[in-house]
Amino acid sequence: MKWWWIGVVLVLAGCSTTRVAPVYDGTNYKNSNAKRAAANAKVRDWRPATYTVAKGDTLYSIALEYGLDYRELSGWNKLTDVNRIYVGQTLRLTEPATTVVKEGPQTSAMSPAVVTTQALPESVNITQPLALKLPYSEQAVAQLNQPKSDSQPVVSNSPVLSSKPLPAPPPVVKDVVKDVAPKEADDTALDWMWPAQGKTIAEFSEAQSSKGIDIAGTAGQPIFAAAAGKVVYSGSGLRGYGKLVIIKHNAIYLSAYAHNQTVLVKEGQTVQRGQKVAEMGNTDADQVKLHFEIRQMGKPVDPMKYLPEAGK
Repeated sequence: MKWWWIGVVLVLAGCSTTRVAPVYDGTNYKNSNAKRAAANAKVRDWRPATYTVAKGDTLYSIALEYGLDYRELSGWNKLTDVNRIYVGQTLRLTEPATTVVKEGPQTSAMSPAVVTTQALPESVNITQPLALKLPYSEQAVAQLNQPKSDSQPVVSNSPVLSSKPLPAPPPVVKDVVKDVAPKEADDTALDWMWPAQGKTIAEFSEAQSSKGIDIAGTAGQPIFAAAAGKVVYSGSGLRGYGKLVIIKHNAIYLSAYAHNQTVLVKEGQTVQRGQKVAEMGNTDADQVKLHFEIRQMGKPVDPMKYLPEAGK
C-alpha cells in the first residue's frame, strides 16, 4: 500500500510541471528525423488568386499574411505608392504570366487574285514624240506623209495593272497575358537553426493567436538568420512588430524577426544561415526579446516543429 501511494504522488507531480524550454545557442543542435520530414514535406499553395483590402490593412501586412514580397505585390497590381491602398480594393496575389502565341497565315486553296499596281521604269516613261532630222529624199518625204497606225503602243507614266496573287503573309506573333495557377513547390528543404540564444518565454498557439515564439535575452544581443534567403522586408511599418526583418527562404517559407533594437540588413539583400541580421531589443514590446515566426505560404506554423532539438 505504501508503494502505491508513492506512485500516485509521482504521477500527480509529473502532471503539474510545465515545460520550460532550454537555453539554445543555435549552433550545437540537429534536427530530428521527424522534424526534417515535416520541414521537407510537399506543400500545396492554399492562397486565393485575389484579396480584398479590409480596414487596417497595409501592403506590408497583406504580403506577410500571404508569404509574399510586398514589392512584387505592388508590381503585380501596378501600384504607384506602396503606402496607398484603399478599403474594398482588389489585389491580385499571383504574378501575371506572359505567354507568346504564334498564329499561322490565314490561307485557303482558292486564294483570290489581288490587283496590284506597278509603275514602269523611268527609262521608258516617254510623254512626247521624238523629233528626227533626216536628209532630204523622196523616201523620207513618203515616210513623213505616211498616216500613223492606231495600233501603235502609247507609252505613258500611268501605272500598269497586273493580276497577280500576293505571297502569303508571315506568321503573326502576339503577346497574350494568361494567369497561370501556382504550382506545388518542391524547394522546401531547409536547414533551420535557432535565431538567438535565450529562454523561450512564449510559445506558438493558434488558440491564443500567438503566431510565433518569444526568446528572452539582453539588449544588443545578436539575432541570426535561421536559414539562408533574401530579405524582403526591413523596417517598422507593421504594427505590433517594432523593428522587423522578414527573410524569404524559398517559394514556401519565410521567417520574421521582431522587436529588434537595430536592423543590420537591407531589403533585397541575400543572407546566409547564421548571418547576423539584427540586434535584440524591445521596440513595440514590453521587454527585451525576439519574437520569431516561421510562415508557410504566409500561414504561421509552430517554429518548434522546425527548429533543431537539443543534442548531446
